[in-house]
Amino acid sequence: MPGDPVLSTSSVPASAAKPVYPSGPLTPIDRAQATSSAVTATQTPADLWDRMRRGFAMPNLEGELVTDREQWYASRPDYIQRMTERSSKYLFHIVEELERRNMPTELALLPYIESAFNPQAVSSAKAAGMWQFMPATGRYFDLKQNAFRDDRRDVLASTRAALDYLQKLHRMFGDWHLALAAYNWGEGSVGRAIARNKKDGLGTSYTDLRMPDETRLYVPKLQAVKNIVANPQAFRAELPVIENHPYFQQVQITRDIDVALAARLADVELANFKALNPSAHRPVILAAGTPHILLPWDNAKVFQRNFEAYTQGQYASWTAWTAPATLSVGDAARRVGMSEDALRGVNNIPPRMLIKAGSTLLVSRTAKMDDDVASHVADNAQMTLAPEIVTRRSTVKARKGETVASIARRYGQSVASVAEWNSVSATASFKLGQQVVLFLPVRAARPARAQTRGAVKAVPRSTGKAVVKSKKR
Repeated sequence: MPGDPVLSTSSVPASAAKPVYPSGPLTPIDRAQATSSAVTATQTPADLWDRMRRGFAMPNLEGELVTDREQWYASRPDYIQRMTERSSKYLFHIVEELERRNMPTELALLPYIESAFNPQAVSSAKAAGMWQFMPATGRYFDLKQNAFRDDRRDVLASTRAALDYLQKLHRMFGDWHLALAAYNWGEGSVGRAIARNKKDGLGTSYTDLRMPDETRLYVPKLQAVKNIVANPQAFRAELPVIENHPYFQQVQITRDIDVALAARLADVELANFKALNPSAHRPVILAAGTPHILLPWDNAKVFQRNFEAYTQGQYASWTAWTAPATLSVGDAARRVGMSEDALRGVNNIPPRMLIKAGSTLLVSRTAKMDDDVASHVADNAQMTLAPEIVTRRSTVKARKGETVASIARRYGQSVASVAEWNSVSATASFKLGQQVVLFLPVRAARPARAQTRGAVKAVPRSTGKAVVKSKKR
């Protein structure tokens, strides 16, 4: 099909077809210049970008989709600057891991496509972290997700899992472009697309398969970023200097410690500390679950010295508490000696919810409490909530002259809710006998008067209009 990208066996970055941007035409990548800069293996890379370029090993993709993405990125220099500056904390570690596994180093650029290198990124489908793991896939690759941490955001753990997954996909499909398509679309989807093409006698490469637009653009996006990194001058792009040196190092922690205190003891800005330790999504780090933190290279010794010298009280002002029974937030707050608002806020508990028995909450640590949170709690804590009022779907027969407002008053519901449940406006009227949908509290679903006057009717389950006995909302 005209315009479809085609695979190139060249190991040199693809040439841009003189894309035109608002500031004027750009010089295309000069292949001779790109290859002439190939350095002997004995020379030390000038910086991390140079080191990464030497490890580019995937076949290049060429075509209109790649050119389009090159133009998109190159015409947004501020966006490229933000992305690359953010990545400077993580790239050295990722490149090191790729080289250790003998994987193509352009895979280090994949988080640009997934999350713009934002470890706190969360997609509408609930994928999280700079490598964008879905909850189930994260669990499959041993990324813990509990009440106190989410390893899908952890820099080391998520990188390990992402490269494990990419290696697995490459072994399955024998092709990096198909492996990347599977990373985005799912291995089952790619496998079925290949099977369909085989059945129809069609090709089975990345460009041959029918796939969603997002996946169709996925490898062209990565190729475009690779081309810009390979020759930024050709795209008038400025890459920040990233030294070929570790940005961070691991530091052991032996006690539970507040995130703010850890940053202060390391002499690191809180935002920078959180960028290196994004899996800690609560104000405290539990040593039993997270025995190491990441700190900028020069701050590790500062932290260790200040940690050992700290004498101003407890390291942590928070601890874990497990609800012995299903409780209201107010009851739980009274048991742990906190205000309801404080308990609700630190645990992100929405209004009108109960805390179910066995849930683990973050609560204030008392001055007399010396013990840190046990490992089985730090590793497995979950918080489960239930609505204070359980509702079931019911139907009401409208009386003569009945309106949304009158039915809302009769059953103690809001006009907006009744209108939403019946897909009508808030000022709508109903015909005599018309079925009106309500979601009523379980205890009010079949009021005594309704049995004699027929105001509320429980629709039998067999009708497909499950009401009183239907599933909870």
